[in-house]
Amino acid sequence: MQKQQGLFDFYWDQQEGRLLLEVDTFDRELLLLTGLAQGLGSNPVGLDRNQVGESRVVKFERVGNKVLLHQINLKFRAISDNPAERRAVSEAFATSVIWGFEVIGEEGKAVLLDFTPFVLSDQHGIADRLKQAGQGSYSLDPSRSAIYLPRSKSFPKNSEFEAQLTFAGSEPGQYLKEVVPTPELVTLRQHLSLVELPEEGYTPRRFHANSGYFPLIYRDYATAIDQPMDQRLIFRHRLEKRPGSNEPVEPIVYYIDPGVPEPVRSALIDGASWWNEAFEAAGFDNAFQVKLLPEGADPLDVRYNVINWVHRSTRGWSYGYSIYDPRTGEILKGNVTLGSLRVRQDFLIAQGLLQPYGDENADTEKLKAMALARIRQLSAHEVGHTIGLAHNFIASAEDRASVMDYPAPLVTMNGKRLNVHEAYDSGIGAWDKLAIRYGYGIAEGDESEYLERVLEDARKQKLRFITDRDSRTINNAHAESHLWDNGSEPLEEFQRMTELRKHALENFGPAANRPDAARSSLDETLVPVYYGHRYQAEAVGKLIGGLDYDYLYNDAGSESYRMVDADRQQQAIDALLLTLQPEFLTLPEKVLKLLPPKAFGYSRSNESFPAYTGVAFDAIAMAEAAAGHTYSILLHPERAARLQQQQARRGDGPGFNTLLAQLTEQSLDKDKYQGLQAAIHQRVNHVYIHQLMLLAGDKSAPESARARANFELAKFQHAIGEMKLFGDDPQGYNAHYFYEANRIAAFMNGDLKVDKGDLKPMPPGSPI
Repeated sequence: MQKQQGLFDFYWDQQEGRLLLEVDTFDRELLLLTGLAQGLGSNPVGLDRNQVGESRVVKFERVGNKVLLHQINLKFRAISDNPAERRAVSEAFATSVIWGFEVIGEEGKAVLLDFTPFVLSDQHGIADRLKQAGQGSYSLDPSRSAIYLPRSKSFPKNSEFEAQLTFAGSEPGQYLKEVVPTPELVTLRQHLSLVELPEEGYTPRRFHANSGYFPLIYRDYATAIDQPMDQRLIFRHRLEKRPGSNEPVEPIVYYIDPGVPEPVRSALIDGASWWNEAFEAAGFDNAFQVKLLPEGADPLDVRYNVINWVHRSTRGWSYGYSIYDPRTGEILKGNVTLGSLRVRQDFLIAQGLLQPYGDENADTEKLKAMALARIRQLSAHEVGHTIGLAHNFIASAEDRASVMDYPAPLVTMNGKRLNVHEAYDSGIGAWDKLAIRYGYGIAEGDESEYLERVLEDARKQKLRFITDRDSRTINNAHAESHLWDNGSEPLEEFQRMTELRKHALENFGPAANRPDAARSSLDETLVPVYYGHRYQAEAVGKLIGGLDYDYLYNDAGSESYRMVDADRQQQAIDALLLTLQPEFLTLPEKVLKLLPPKAFGYSRSNESFPAYTGVAFDAIAMAEAAAGHTYSILLHPERAARLQQQQARRGDGPGFNTLLAQLTEQSLDKDKYQGLQAAIHQRVNHVYIHQLMLLAGDKSAPESARARANFELAKFQHAIGEMKLFGDDPQGYNAHYFYEANRIAAFMNGDLKVDKGDLKPMPPGSPI
């Protein structure tokens, strides 16, 4: 047999297709890692090339003629010198035996195991992921699976095993049909690693809610009775200084996937290299380096921090993962996966705004520069996750203080020309430098005092940290922390963006696409322009029923949060009402005449505008989707509940009933519009009624909000009943209101079920 020597020696039996593992040390703790060497290529499913899985601490245990691979439970511990105390905790909570092996050979203390069935098992959870993504029920087919020997190797501190796994199923989902040649048979390559745990000498660092780091949380049953049991540490790389020098003992080195083409490769190197500036601010010289992955190096090898270039059939998220020691939070490997279509999406946004193809000598340098500027920022952002940092979504309100925010392109208007030269910031942010000081700075003296000084410096510089849970969805209460927004004042930025959007739509034309592109492809180029207000609208919406707060500890002052001023909330409502007006939602006729049915060889996709009109462009469905987005902000159950409570507590300001009264008044204003604007007004009214019904039937909403929505439906129905619907009606309002009145009656009687999916959605919007 062929022998590979390393952390674990293994033998390859070519004749039988077996991989035999030699185990000579038992009860030694190891890291077990899973990954994918070959991905599916579908962002919605999320099984990407060079994806890494969970870090698990395991050990081999011998019991007679059997060897168990046993996962240790590190959620519950006793950090104590008393072995009985440690044993009491270990025996109180379940562990997991991942696999059992029979000993097939023995020599001295070493045994030989057939490792093949384990390597050929679905350790990465591929079948479960396909099922969760709604792609069908798949199971591993052993007859079509085998060890992949070229990527099965052993090194002194890690042993790597790879297998080609085939999953068989029926009735495959649409995502599988898009990317797999025979969708009933899905073949991927799974990678497994057994890794030596790091040497002693790493000092864990405590977590603070305002530090900007992800927490490693475990429960310590050995703590004193007056101390908290739940312990929190941060994730970070081991970084130490050489004696008498600011040079590191070992620098943190990240490697770029050589499969990245230029000029993107250089942009990724530049962006990731920004972090060295933050480490310099923490007192290090040359502590963070970025290089090209050496030829022959395996990107899944735990010894390399890698920025991977991942291709998918559609655009999607990029990710920054870490492989870490679950005992201490020490990061052993940073692993970034960057979607290759990201750069093209930014180019498309610039294309729709700048329209560079007006003559034969089209200059696209500004567009490419904007796209590459975002790639630099994205590279820094995802690397930031792999060195331990969480998102900081309030940074955009603080002069773009962190690369850990999601930035919207900052487009400005100079006269009648749009400008993107400062669309994205360049370099690391002030918040990022402070965060690296907290996580990696060397404390001179007491570490607790050092960390408190860093947090105090953040307070003095008015640098705040608010992350995902308080920022990510449209219903979040935090009024200042948002995604894909700009500026310190959401209302002012929204006003500026709506003016910019109006200018771009009025001037939209064939120059937005290449001369050799199908004219019908203007549809997809127009999408990010028409819906360009969507994320700033969410930022404005968070002012309504919003709160402003920080992650306080109990030694703070008496006031833990403040409600947004009543006047500012009303201004936010008024601003969003403008996005429901037909004047805002109607495309100029000259633009509509540019949008033909799809050319032969082209088809609509999820990046296209929605339509009810068959092959023809639908100028009303696009407005329906935009209005649905605004109503989902205004009528969210949690926002409704906050509005009601805030008005009850303050006695002033816009309550939920005030908001509904304004929406209903706008919906009943039928004398203002004609033609296409009248048709759009009626469709927006339909969306409003539908959203009220969704709220009224939402059992997760408080009864007070549901009652108010029901009452508003009754008011709307009553107002229609007062109308004379059978007279002259050139705009079709009588039929529209009659239909909506009947829908309300059916809903009230329990004869109409409504669903969010009944309305046309916007195409995917995140600029990623």
